[in-house]
Amino acid sequence: MFVLVGWVIALGCIFGVYIAHGGNIGVILHALPFELITIFGAAIGAFLANNQMKVVKAALSGLGRCFKGSKFSKARYMELLSLMYDILQKARKEGLMSIEKDVEDPHSSPLFQKYPTVGNDHHVTEFITDYLRMMVSGNLNAHEIESLMDQEIETHHQEEHAAVAAIARLAGGLPAFGIVAAVLGVVNTMGSVGQPPAVLGGMIGSALVGTFLGILLAYGFVEPLGGLLEQKVEDAGKELQCIKTTLLASMQGYAPQVAIEFGRKVLYSGDRPTFSELEGHVKGKK
Repeated sequence: MFVLVGWVIALGCIFGVYIAHGGNIGVILHALPFELITIFGAAIGAFLANNQMKVVKAALSGLGRCFKGSKFSKARYMELLSLMYDILQKARKEGLMSIEKDVEDPHSSPLFQKYPTVGNDHHVTEFITDYLRMMVSGNLNAHEIESLMDQEIETHHQEEHAAVAAIARLAGGLPAFGIVAAVLGVVNTMGSVGQPPAVLGGMIGSALVGTFLGILLAYGFVEPLGGLLEQKVEDAGKELQCIKTTLLASMQGYAPQVAIEFGRKVLYSGDRPTFSELEGHVKGKK
């Protein structure tokens, strides 16, 4: 929603001031289709040539997420930490082997299904169950599991940022493609030097529209989407950090209530539930 609002404000100010100063919007509208096809066609071709298909798919999926609200909220984190509390509490009271069935089939586990927001999130449940399975096996110590978690989170970070980097490169190339379109327009104008000045002026104005559009699309549209996607990627990584910190605190012998407090402290302040909010939610779910 805010993406569309931002674009409306940007376009309103740019074109509103241009028209208010006596600019001829007809020149821009006349050249717009041809310049857009030139710039977008070149940009899409370069984008496909520059990225593997998995990165292209990730970038398209990421751009779609930019138009949706963030799923990472205080309510989601309270569910996540409450789930972690219930799992660790059960393991503490009944032994690690008691959570083996929950780990092997989280979709049928009462613990996971008690919290559907995170319990039905494939990536979250897979991350939790993979390391709980290692804890149940008892073959790895906390330092070894921490190292594995760091490597997996780093891999996730690199995969997600590949799409961000691809969009950033696309934004960086758009002004250059705008110049290409403008140069072609100038070449076309040079081939019509015998035309009246009014006609030549219109042709030169149409050519300059290419440069204008390349810059506008780069810094007004594509680069902001890349920045927004990067923020969403960081939010997803923070959730994994929260899970990691909670599980490691439990492995180091802290009680479940203390372990989830470790995880809570990792979260961004704007989304982090307070101690009393989390405690009330945990007690309310018992």
